[in-house]
Amino acid sequence: MEKDDIQKRLLNIGRQLVQEKGTDALTVRKLSEASGCSVGAIYNQFNNMDKFIMYQNYMTLKTLSKNLAQVERSDDPYADMNNMVQIFVEYVLKNKNLWYLLYRFHLHGEKQEFAFFYLRQVVKILRQISAPISEIVPDMERPERVLSTQVLWLTLFALSAFLTNNVLDSLAKVNKRSICQILLNTYIAGLTVLEQK
Repeated sequence: MEKDDIQKRLLNIGRQLVQEKGTDALTVRKLSEASGCSVGAIYNQFNNMDKFIMYQNYMTLKTLSKNLAQVERSDDPYADMNNMVQIFVEYVLKNKNLWYLLYRFHLHGEKQEFAFFYLRQVVKILRQISAPISEIVPDMERPERVLSTQVLWLTLFALSAFLTNNVLDSLAKVNKRSICQILLNTYIAGLTVLEQK
């Protein structure tokens, strides 16, 4: 079996482990048991579990990006942004364990060095978000728009952690499907007001 085929097989098995049993199920020993590959063979493919998890998270971000790309652009950038956020929320809710793996990796990744292919995928998502923002606030200078896009993404990303667990369930009036939309619309309203000053 080719190295790429072994990697793909291990990634698919790891993904299944996370989806079915949660992030704690993704250890090299459990991956070895599920795949039939030795621990040494797994490390030979990925060097360490951080690299394996980075590949998992890359796959998650790539799928999210594909989903966001399916939003048909309209004459209403507000509607486009809301559609993108709705797709984001539905994706997180449908893939809670995979998303939590991504979130946890970034939360505890101060010493992580992200590969170029991974960072490129993050930038692709930021560009997807930035496109409607540039229509909503067309006079905003590019550096400010880039920063505003990053702030919006980071805020949505932080809030997404609450979508992966039951923390918000105790707040009866908080709807997981609308909380990110409320954040988005409040943020966009703030940007437009600031641009008018």
